[in-house]
Amino acid sequence: MPKYSDAMWAEAKKKCRLNMEEIELAKRLGLNPRSLIKNIPSKSQQWKAPVGVWLREIEAKRQKKSEQKQKRKEKAVLKQINDMKL
Repeated sequence: MPKYSDAMWAEAKKKCRLNMEEIELAKRLGLNPRSLIKNIPSKSQQWKAPVGVWLREIEAKRQKKSEQKQKRKEKAVLKQINDMKL
């Protein structure tokens, strides 16, 4: 059984002005409807990005970190192979 009800996700979708793709993205990122609602920028927080943009920024950062980690692993494997040849 899901921890957060569909009604809570529907409320977050409406309040944050998100589409279903962005809701699925939030779920994949491990966020919950309350955190989405909590991150809606107020009028005094003009520096804060809208929730949809914020979600895509989080995804981009995680993807970049994942790519960097993969490159480090590949580099380590190549180094091990080269060390074995010597």
